[in-house]
Amino acid sequence: MSRPVVVVANRNALHLRAPGPMLEALRGARSHGAILRETWSLDALAEVADFAADRDARTVVLAGGDGTLMAGLTELRRAFAGRAMPSLAIVPGGTVCTVGRNFGVRGRLPYTKRVLSAVLRGTSGRAVVRPLVVREHEGKTRAGFIFGLGLVSSFFDAYYDGRPREALGLGHAARIVSRVFAGSFVGGELARRVLTPQPARITLDGAEVPHDGYSLFVASVVRDLGLHMHLTYRAGERLDRFHAVGSALGPSALGPQMPRVLAGRALVGPGVDALASTVSVDFTGERRGYVLDGELFEATRVEVSLGDEVAMCRP
Repeated sequence: MSRPVVVVANRNALHLRAPGPMLEALRGARSHGAILRETWSLDALAEVADFAADRDARTVVLAGGDGTLMAGLTELRRAFAGRAMPSLAIVPGGTVCTVGRNFGVRGRLPYTKRVLSAVLRGTSGRAVVRPLVVREHEGKTRAGFIFGLGLVSSFFDAYYDGRPREALGLGHAARIVSRVFAGSFVGGELARRVLTPQPARITLDGAEVPHDGYSLFVASVVRDLGLHMHLTYRAGERLDRFHAVGSALGPSALGPQMPRVLAGRALVGPGVDALASTVSVDFTGERRGYVLDGELFEATRVEVSLGDEVAMCRP
């Protein structure tokens, strides 16, 4: 029996909640041999991952946002443990799709049709990546592409801040970034909230970094963190390393470095900027927030490493 293509549509994603052209395109893949599963919960996503493993799927198409990709990848790693992972394709059904843009996702419906066609014909291009594996001290393990704390987790606190999903997106994110940048010069409240260093001890490849607080720390295997912010400008140089960047600077010193981030240049001042294979983050005994692919979580300590290779499909 040939290895199937399994298409997973997260019906909670903004552009897949109601019937429309996006959902119609996904459903249309069934007439070309794909197996479609529409999910409404993480439990259902886990069941689809088990199904894909039982059928030894050659490609899994994940339709949704960055959170869908992260959750889907996490469940597929569990279901395919000890075996080669299927290739993955991204359909941008969420609000932003930051990770997807690093793998060539542009537009929405036209891209969806192109990538589905290429995957079903077996003609898609591929970019090989080793995703991050984030293990919490409390026992939960997740897989994704962009890990962050400090500014990153504080930014997403401000980004969501009780707003409905319909009010989110690139425009809203850009407004927050502008307010933080402007406020860093004048001591604005949002800049202080987002950029004030958070207590944390970080160990990089077994060596402790000599700072006890970070206004920003990111580990990533992709370069664009959203809004063309290329803080991890060396991500992707090596498959066996991710780029780790951290700063211990406060708001008035870190905020004005935004132009350097947009230009893909190193931050100046105390911190860390290195290619690494493992990172340990100890929040000094307290549960504190971190972000993985735009989703907020809490832990007392996390270990970040690299998972097995995954092929990301392109039209």
